Amino acid sequence: MRLFQSFALAFNMLTIIPFFKTHDFFKGINGYSAIFYPLIGFILGSMLWALHVVLQNYIPSTHLAVIIFAIWVTLTGALHVDGFSDTVDGLFVPKERALEVMKDSHVGGMGMTFTFLFLALKLSSVIYLDAFYLLPFILMFSRLNAVMAIYFYEYVSSGVGRLIKEEFSKKYFLIAIGYTLLISFTHLDFLLISLLILLVSARFFISRIGGLTGDVYGFIIEVTELVLLNYIIIVNYQCL
Repeated sequence: MRLFQSFALAFNMLTIIPFFKTHDFFKGINGYSAIFYPLIGFILGSMLWALHVVLQNYIPSTHLAVIIFAIWVTLTGALHVDGFSDTVDGLFVPKERALEVMKDSHVGGMGMTFTFLFLALKLSSVIYLDAFYLLPFILMFSRLNAVMAIYFYEYVSSGVGRLIKEEFSKKYFLIAIGYTLLISFTHLDFLLISLLILLVSARFFISRIGGLTGDVYGFIIEVTELVLLNYIIIVNYQCL
């Protein structure tokens, strides 16, 4: 029961797919639910890849890439994009006001501008992506980055993120990273790139706001996805 509740909670938090409607943050399952973040990323990526396989012979490649991108954003409820936008807004105010601005539900001008530019870059990356079968690994490692951020770094805000941080144990962390590596042992280069993104991002935000927040987790997920997409494009381009 606890296993199902934790998976359902994580699935509900990270997607808008109405299979599991669990909004109750019971004590003990908040941290446990974070174990499933990489798995949910893998599931979402597999859905996108499957959609590409089914439609690739019926829809022009560029248009299909745009459809895949739109569904990608939609399936996550733009949760991580919102975190990216809020985080960017916090970068354009004095340090002492950064957390206050990031918590504001209204998106500022800088957040809107840089989010548009970011999404344009990500869309272009999806259009030029040839290896759609790697989407499950991209989404999985980006969410593993969030898991590592939860475990290793201080959480400086309130809300659900703090509950998850407080309950997320070493055992949970080892389970999450263990099954991720088991599934993706042929793509350890993705892990190294993800780690680099996490280390650079965490160091910056620790100096900026003293730690990480839920919005920063979303920022890290989005940046990891974009970098991995372009890593694949560059590697494939060099092989031509």
